[in-house]
Amino acid sequence: MTNSEFMSNPRYKAGRQFYACCALACALMASSIDLAAQSYPSRPVRVIVPFAAGGGADIMGRTISQKLTESLGQQFVVDNRAGAAGNIGTELVARAAPDGYTLLIVGPNHTVNPHMFRKLSWDPVKDFEPISLLNSASYILVTHTSLPVRSLKDLIALARAKPGQIIYGSGGNGTAGHLGMELIKMMAGIDMVHVPYKGGAPMLADILGGQVSLGYDNILTSVPYIRAGRVRALALSGARRTPLLPELPTVTESGLPGYDIVVWQGLLAPAGTPPEILARLEEATVAAMQKPDVRERLAKMGTDVIGSTRQEFAASIKVELDKAGKIIRQANIRAD
Repeated sequence: MTNSEFMSNPRYKAGRQFYACCALACALMASSIDLAAQSYPSRPVRVIVPFAAGGGADIMGRTISQKLTESLGQQFVVDNRAGAAGNIGTELVARAAPDGYTLLIVGPNHTVNPHMFRKLSWDPVKDFEPISLLNSASYILVTHTSLPVRSLKDLIALARAKPGQIIYGSGGNGTAGHLGMELIKMMAGIDMVHVPYKGGAPMLADILGGQVSLGYDNILTSVPYIRAGRVRALALSGARRTPLLPELPTVTESGLPGYDIVVWQGLLAPAGTPPEILARLEEATVAAMQKPDVRERLAKMGTDVIGSTRQEFAASIKVELDKAGKIIRQANIRAD
């Protein structure tokens, strides 16, 4: 068959028409995605907080939603979907349409739960697109005043002298406070008994009452009791000191180098969300986190403002996944 005969063959012509149609369809699809991104958002956006109202994730969700509403001209509405250690709300977003109209506020649960629950319906990396790491905050290690220690070094020495006799509390199995205390035990080679609570408030109440000796609590609730002399502060869990208690050292400064445990919040979208929409959300989110009123509000809570890029947040998630997995495996932590 000659070249002219081949090109005049009906099958060849049909093939050319087919591929031309495919190319046109792809071009139209790309054009529609680009137009959708340019007009985004054109209707209200739902921001899922997978915890009850009033906690740190909820506060951060409402803060960023308000600022995105102001900058992008559509309502960003917080929707609290609590339950199953954050898994219910997280699954909802993992299965949502990847169009930018359903977003998710996440925290340490996002990198802890995959190691705690054997069967999850979502993957922390594959099912989501990072937008920005919003903030992070240290915990304060506080003790009842009857415990004869005034520093982390004192606590480690006492725990070595009395293995298995010091009781510490946490806001629940797998919480950042729990993992943070277990990491101290591992790094210091000490043994303390864990009592999990259903939240940080009842744990702190029992530390104040002397039912448990110590535990990690958030900065905002601890500082008033520290200043009133009702509990004693030993160290901060993060890598930096806090301006609210500038004299308080970090765990690393207290003799456990490399220690760094923080509570954090970030913003995610479902996997497959168009990159143009992600870029628009990232830009608006980073700008929002630098607003003076946002920085001032979070500073009063002892929270460090971050507002990272998508790439930085993706890298952070992988680091936190690895860190949580190592602690959970070594300490043999299980979900309640």
